[in-house]
Amino acid sequence: MPVELLIAMLRDPASTGALLPSSRALASAMANAASGADLIVELGAGTGAVTRALLHAQPHVPLIAVELQAPLAQRLKACCPAVDVRQAAAKEVVDALIDAQGKVVLVSSLPFRSLPRRVASETATCLCRFLAQDPERKLVQFTYQPRAPFNAPPGLRWQRTSVVWRNTPPAGIWELQAV
Repeated sequence: MPVELLIAMLRDPASTGALLPSSRALASAMANAASGADLIVELGAGTGAVTRALLHAQPHVPLIAVELQAPLAQRLKACCPAVDVRQAAAKEVVDALIDAQGKVVLVSSLPFRSLPRRVASETATCLCRFLAQDPERKLVQFTYQPRAPFNAPPGLRWQRTSVVWRNTPPAGIWELQAV
């Protein structure tokens, strides 16, 4: 799997964000943070490390995995046939789900700090608009930096819930929800 990430990084470094897949410890922590969801939408599914952890931890919850890069999306479809894999931009999929009912949890591995500024801003705005629709919705996001992945607008609040030291590099898990 690291070879696939390396190839993806060489093709599109800004949207890949990592040379190594998420560790099992990070993937498990992300999956556990989605507990209680009626629908999980994984953004930036990559090679499927978090996808597989979500399937294991939440086997009866519908899962949509979103991956922009075609080779990675095709690999996800082949290895995880129970998952609704969508090769698309996160913004496109989340916008289409704005009226979804129940507790929707967005689980994101999107590299907000390395995305082109316009893409990061449009995606963050879309996610915040989605979360503001229902206080039960939340975003679970990891980042390698010690601060929130992006600024939250009024009405939403970030909370760092844990740090996963058994990941290269260590990663903080943050949750964003309406207050």
